Amino acid sequence: DRLCLENGLSIVENPKPRSKSKYLNYGEWQKDRKGPLSYQDRLRLAIDTALAERPADLDEFLNLMKRAGYEVKTVRGGGISFRLTGQGQERFTRLRASTLGDGYDLQDVLSAIEGKEKRPGRSERKISLAVDIQAKLAAGKGPGYERWAKVFNIKQMAAALAYIQDNNLTDYEQLAKKATEAADRFHVISEQVKQTEQAMKTNAGLKAATVQYAKTRPVFEQYKATKYSRKFLAEHEADLELYRAAQAEMRSLLGGAKLPKMDVLKEEGRKLTAKKKQLYGEYQKARRDMQEIVTIKANIDTLMGYAEPGRKQEKER
Repeated sequence: DRLCLENGLSIVENPKPRSKSKYLNYGEWQKDRKGPLSYQDRLRLAIDTALAERPADLDEFLNLMKRAGYEVKTVRGGGISFRLTGQGQERFTRLRASTLGDGYDLQDVLSAIEGKEKRPGRSERKISLAVDIQAKLAAGKGPGYERWAKVFNIKQMAAALAYIQDNNLTDYEQLAKKATEAADRFHVISEQVKQTEQAMKTNAGLKAATVQYAKTRPVFEQYKATKYSRKFLAEHEADLELYRAAQAEMRSLLGGAKLPKMDVLKEEGRKLTAKKKQLYGEYQKARRDMQEIVTIKANIDTLMGYAEPGRKQEKER
């Protein structure tokens, strides 16, 4: 107990045991899956990615989904549906477990945002990190909470010490180096995922613009043959506008490069989809590894007095 108080160890409220659910983590499930991702697969991936950013509320979560390329629609009864824009998805997909599986109901997402509980199949950390005991006491927590917190903190520190011994990280510099390497790897993979998603967006945009251009170009050729007749323009203004918009979109996306053939674009799209699927599995693992080692290092820092008493530890990003 004295060790806990003197070193200002930190605790987490309402700790939960590691999940023993029969459901696989989505990243683990996806690695064993063959073939291209369905729209539901992509939506689950986007939801996981958005929640990994730790949105403060539902509005922030929905903004993250919009940034990921999803159109959001509120349906009757307070439900929410999503549709991936620019990639051929016609119908909206409802945010509910019966459609997307366990952990992807609206209530599951709200609970994850509020931090009340973990979603089914989501990995739990073995070691917890949270607020300082003294800060909680100052905020009005009672003696019972303090007694529980001391015991809980001892368990967290014991787990951290066991980890560094099992992984031969008893030298502090080695521990710090591993934490830095884990964080760097996570950010590298995160950037690769973002770049791949941007390439997929460009690829989808080019395919859509190419199809629109091919459909409306005959109308433009007829317009040109009439020597740009005002009458013809009035009768076919909508198609001509679509032609110009498709042409402008292709120029914008190509940036001066030559337009690839449609077969090349389709093959590139398939490769990008497969790449994103692989990267997502790596992303999930890198994130878990980073969370674990950063949490352990933070607890060791507190134990050794490197962290200031009464100050919240910085959460991993």
